[in-house]
Amino acid sequence: MAQDQDPWAPPGTNSGNSSGQKPNNQQTNEPRNKRDNEQSPPDLEEAFTNLLKKLSGKNKGNGSNNQQNNKLPDFNVGKLLPVAVLVGAVIWGLSGLYTVKEAERGVVTRFGQLHSIVQPGLNWKPTFVDQVIPVNVEQVKELKTQGSMLTQDENMVKVELTVQYRVQDPAKFLFSVTNAEDSLGQATDSALRYVVGHMTMDNILTTGRSVVRQDTWKSLNEIIKPYDMGLEVIDVNFQSARPPEDVKDAFDDAIKAQEDEQRYIREAEAYAREREPIARGNAQRILEEATAYKEQIVLEAKGEVERFQRLLPEFKSAPEVLKERLYLQTMENVMAKTPKVMMDAGNNLTVLPVDQLLRQKQQATLPETDVQRFEKSIISNIGNSNSAVNNSSVSSSPVSNTPTSTNNGRQGRFN
Repeated sequence: MAQDQDPWAPPGTNSGNSSGQKPNNQQTNEPRNKRDNEQSPPDLEEAFTNLLKKLSGKNKGNGSNNQQNNKLPDFNVGKLLPVAVLVGAVIWGLSGLYTVKEAERGVVTRFGQLHSIVQPGLNWKPTFVDQVIPVNVEQVKELKTQGSMLTQDENMVKVELTVQYRVQDPAKFLFSVTNAEDSLGQATDSALRYVVGHMTMDNILTTGRSVVRQDTWKSLNEIIKPYDMGLEVIDVNFQSARPPEDVKDAFDDAIKAQEDEQRYIREAEAYAREREPIARGNAQRILEEATAYKEQIVLEAKGEVERFQRLLPEFKSAPEVLKERLYLQTMENVMAKTPKVMMDAGNNLTVLPVDQLLRQKQQATLPETDVQRFEKSIISNIGNSNSAVNNSSVSSSPVSNTPTSTNNGRQGRFN
């Protein structure tokens, strides 16, 4: 008859006498083990080993066979702990290295509070303790604002303005105000509205653009100065100003007319600058020519006076001869300037139109027209009539062998 099996015994064991002795021995060893555990301190190595067993999912069995099969190899965890700490420290130290660019400055905060500002280059920070915020201090940024604004004469005008700025103090830029760029935009809009509100629309749209730029720049610096935002306003550019759409065409014509006026003024000034030196040179030249002419006339008059003074004794001795001589010289000077030839034969004075004769000689080489033939016939008829008159006068006058007086008749050719 089979014996009843103990439900708490390991598999493969019986509940007989032989098995019954083993529990008795275990019972006798339990008090001794308890006393040993109470006297000795806990073993750290065994504790780590048990922890690793639990983490690996292996539990201690109830039987002795399971204890032998599930036993893990022993190793020293206490020796690996310093190595792990050293490796972690090296990794932590290397993770703190960072580089700041040439155009940037690094703002260092320690546990959220401003600590220092680092310069460009390679730097180090304790990770999880310090935080570095790079800020570009050389880049010129641009802020644009626009809108419809009310002028002094209660008109609406649409204006556009651009502000160029850069960061001067990175710490103040980050921590003086919540958002420095947004604050700058609001300050720009306020300054522009103040300036536009104190000017008329005609002035803004025509000649007051430079005034709006300067006044807005000045007013903007005065507004942002108390906030100390660490920003520097480099330039303010007034882009455009437009009237309302209803009167835009009329204002465009007015602006164009004013631009044409300025252009004409500049052209007139340029022409005046160009012509003024020429006019001054001409005036100086005329003055010099007048002075030279004056000196020439004075010298010629003095020469004539000297000549007449030398002729005075001759005039006193033979006045008629000197008068005739002076007359001939004067007529020679006068007639030398005319192309006509005058012949004085007694009471008849013949004038030869040498200029017409030369012109006819030049035209003889060209084919004659009807008008030219008519003119030629008229000239020939006039010449025949003059020759007939001269012949009749010569035949009617008696021939005299006595010489004629120089006072009554003169004959000669003057060029």
